[in-house]
Amino acid sequence: MLKLLAVSAALLALAYASSDVHDLHDSDWDEKIKEHEVALVEFYAPWCGHCKRLAPEYEKAATKLKTNDPPIALVKVDCTSDKATCDKFGVDCTSDKATCDKFGVGGFPTLKIFRNGEVAQDYDGPREADGIVKYMRGQAGPSAKELTSLADYEKFLNTDEYSVIGFFEGESKLKDSFQKVADTERDRFRFGYTTDKATIKKTGFTDDIVIYVPKRLHNKFEEGEIKYDGNYDTDKIKKFLINEMHGLVGVRSSDNAWQFDKKPLVVVYYNVDYVKDPKGTNYWRNRVLKVAQDFKRKVHFAISNKEDYSQEVEEHGLGDKKESKDPIVAAHTGVGKFPMTADFSIENLKKFVEDLLAEKLEAYMKSEPIPEEQGNVKVVVGRNYKELIEDADKDVLIEFYAPWCGHCKKLTPIYEELGDKLEDEDVIIAKMDATANDVPPKFEVKGFPTIFWVPKDKKNSPVAYQGAREVDDFVKFIAKESTDGLKGFARDGKKKKKSEL
Repeated sequence: MLKLLAVSAALLALAYASSDVHDLHDSDWDEKIKEHEVALVEFYAPWCGHCKRLAPEYEKAATKLKTNDPPIALVKVDCTSDKATCDKFGVDCTSDKATCDKFGVGGFPTLKIFRNGEVAQDYDGPREADGIVKYMRGQAGPSAKELTSLADYEKFLNTDEYSVIGFFEGESKLKDSFQKVADTERDRFRFGYTTDKATIKKTGFTDDIVIYVPKRLHNKFEEGEIKYDGNYDTDKIKKFLINEMHGLVGVRSSDNAWQFDKKPLVVVYYNVDYVKDPKGTNYWRNRVLKVAQDFKRKVHFAISNKEDYSQEVEEHGLGDKKESKDPIVAAHTGVGKFPMTADFSIENLKKFVEDLLAEKLEAYMKSEPIPEEQGNVKVVVGRNYKELIEDADKDVLIEFYAPWCGHCKKLTPIYEELGDKLEDEDVIIAKMDATANDVPPKFEVKGFPTIFWVPKDKKNSPVAYQGAREVDDFVKFIAKESTDGLKGFARDGKKKKKSEL
């Protein structure tokens, strides 16, 4: 086993060969980590699949970030090696477990940001090279770059990213608030500020905060400069940035998807490519903008590359449209998935959004076929969930399982016996394959099997079942929790005597 781990370590090491990623160990951690003003540290395991996938992206990001001003270091620490054991078996490895334990590493990869040798925060950004670079550049140096001249100002705006610039002639409450917002939101937005008289004179902004739209996204439906018109309240400034940063129609990618958390979000998928086809990309975006301008503050819009989001397209029931040359559309609401089934046009997109707001659309659910026959354990799929669970005037015990799950297989005969035992009771014993059907949002399923109790008068408030998993344990729980009680069992789960029936 140890030899296999050593081979895994060697394979992962190949991914970092001739690497710009710093490899630190217990022996040199305290000394080396202090050398870096800002560092991103990956605590990993050689056998970890996620770590292996991250390795090439991490390497690309390290190469780009080492020339940043100031430089940003990317560091890795192997959390699995044990030098004493390695020495025993003659395997060349170094122990780094003490460092990993020091920072409470419990899963892999764990990524943390360090400043001057001290842990600053957990890293929760993208896992692709460009996203890592963008995120970490936002962590280096001051949170807002000072633009000391007109040339600095123009250079700062020469980018494909949205920029936020504060214009201040002197000290002010707005400047103080701007700095506080920049300090807390530096990973989301790109900040700069100026007190340069020439820049202030040319722009006409004084004591102002302005969002600048990158030139490639300029259009006739919205201004390229968006000025904040509120006071120095930091929460209001943050709200302004969140609502206005991506304009009427944002460009959503795997690197910045975490910024598009406002719902409802209507996403238009097509060949979005500002490098190879900026004209074609803006051709379709302008059509989305024409619709979006009518729903400002009500609905959020974004465009995404269809190939990059092929899995998301499938999950929204649009797999049959992936080969279409025209855009395809889906609405993300947080409570359901709503695909636009009509062909793309300005008129159809507008009608789709109107129907979404009017709650006239039917949510898509991934579903197996509805079973032709049912036993005492009801088989729930996406298409019959509402009928069997929501509309039924009965309490429900529902198991969410995966076909490959060993614990689920062990539970199957017990669950079947439970269904037979409560066949004549006003309670539904049900199960759903959570890998082949969309799980309704109100059920939080993170592992298998996960079991919920759904009272008939509280269908929107399911309760996770935490008890033992033998038949008598289930019966005792259901007897106690059932809304109207069971006919054949007392509240303590004991079978009623004939005189009690």
